[in-house]
Amino acid sequence: MTPAETPRVRGNDYSVLRPPDVGTWTPGLRVSVVVPAYNGQEKLDLVLAGLADQTYPAALTEVIVVDNGSVPPLRLPEVRPERTRLIVCASPGRANARNAGLRAAEGDVIHWLDSDIVLERTALEAHMRWHHLAPYLVVTGYLRFSAAPLPEPREIVSAGERGKLFEPAEPHDWIVELVERTDGLRTNAHRAFSIHIGGATSVNARLIEAAGPMDEELILGQDTEMGYRLSQAGAVFIPEPVARGYHLGPTMRMRDAKSIGRNSHALIPDRIPHYRWLRSHPARQWLVPYAEVEIDASAATYEDVRATVDAVLAGTVPDVAVVLVGPWDELDPERRSPLTDPRLDLVLIRGHYANDGRVRLGETTRAGEAGPTLDSAPFVLRLPPGWVPGEDSLAGLLDLARDRGLGLLSVLLEEGPEGIVAARLERTAAFARARIVAEPGEDLDGAVTEVYGSMWVSGETWGFLPAASARTPVGRRTAYRARIEAEAEVERLTKEVERLKGKVADWRGDAQRWRASAVELRREVGSLRKQVSALKRAQGFRGLARRLRRPFTDT
Repeated sequence: MTPAETPRVRGNDYSVLRPPDVGTWTPGLRVSVVVPAYNGQEKLDLVLAGLADQTYPAALTEVIVVDNGSVPPLRLPEVRPERTRLIVCASPGRANARNAGLRAAEGDVIHWLDSDIVLERTALEAHMRWHHLAPYLVVTGYLRFSAAPLPEPREIVSAGERGKLFEPAEPHDWIVELVERTDGLRTNAHRAFSIHIGGATSVNARLIEAAGPMDEELILGQDTEMGYRLSQAGAVFIPEPVARGYHLGPTMRMRDAKSIGRNSHALIPDRIPHYRWLRSHPARQWLVPYAEVEIDASAATYEDVRATVDAVLAGTVPDVAVVLVGPWDELDPERRSPLTDPRLDLVLIRGHYANDGRVRLGETTRAGEAGPTLDSAPFVLRLPPGWVPGEDSLAGLLDLARDRGLGLLSVLLEEGPEGIVAARLERTAAFARARIVAEPGEDLDGAVTEVYGSMWVSGETWGFLPAASARTPVGRRTAYRARIEAEAEVERLTKEVERLKGKVADWRGDAQRWRASAVELRREVGSLRKQVSALKRAQGFRGLARRLRRPFTDT
């Protein structure tokens, strides 16, 4: 498939892909089914029987069983696919066994399958119909967990629908819940990799080559960690309900979920930056940083580089690493007259940051160019030296890129007669995808815009300033003291508010008493007025009586 023919999926919305119905198309890609196994011969026999009569062509299918130190050694049963091999991996561990199978595989697509999962007859075909549409897909089938008595291998081959042998069975709840919550993973591109499970997932072989093999240092969680690196390599993750498999008995996670979670939560955060809730420590550094800031120091002054680097490291994103780009291997410091060294600034930069674990001296790269490694960050900010981000600038840009699903966020820093100066926040997965789909000579930024989206913002709005105008980063102790002072002031003001609330309550009580007194006074005044009126009336009557008696007296 040439780049011009490669469909361009935006984010993880694979709706543009239209797979054919099972049984209605002609396949051409080879698939290698890798089955790591440790003991469990009886279940392995059933797994191979389930692969023996798949609807996907046998000539395009190979099965590699990896014996990971079984006692007694495993054997290939009579009922099995034609092209089945048994190899031995003496190094214990599922990741080691899968990598051994991966090295032996010859297919265009690798299908991981556990040694206790029996596939429905159409499962491989359901997977492979997707892989014929695009070269960067990861397809995961649906598992059901069965406690039914184990059948004979011949029963599996002869069964029209294998569900009759294994039902009733329980669904893989967390996969079902994840798919339903994210509209089939289409609305959650940065977390879709979680669906990569080793028991029922197929991956384009070139995508694995770009991402790298399984991490053999991890005790648990290798599937999820590899899923993260596949996403970094540009993968699109697809849940396929037609590809059904039956897990013979419960998984290890079902038997001891608490211990599994404890181990995974201790080791996985170091390698998967997207699990932000597991990286809650305010200052820790991790193997894979959430963001990497690349600064080209090759033609910059020591002062400009230091201003930029120090501001980045003092920002609100502790989960960050800095890469200083320059001809470091070519430096040969002048010993006799060091101040006349034409590369003195580079010597000072290297000396200043050589022992800082958060800063690496390296060569320039382009996002997605060489594929992700164990330390590849999901975001790379390419920042010109001499430009200083505000304390929360990087955090804000990362939030914007994440919330809008952007592949490229360009920051306009300065515009003049000689052109523009800009910073670029690049999503590694977006550029990896763009390199897969871009035609020869096509502008990569344009391809990124198609598969993830891009946006321009103002540097001034987002707190970027020239070094000469920027403030010196605040030290942690200064920030700590300021916080303590602020907390003390808040406590003082809180007490003052409570005191004033008490005063207000007292004033309200006084006001209530005053209102009661005023009512009483009004009553007394009313009573006095009535008495006055009565007296006035009485006085008027007495005067009238006197006037009436006066004529009789005169006579």
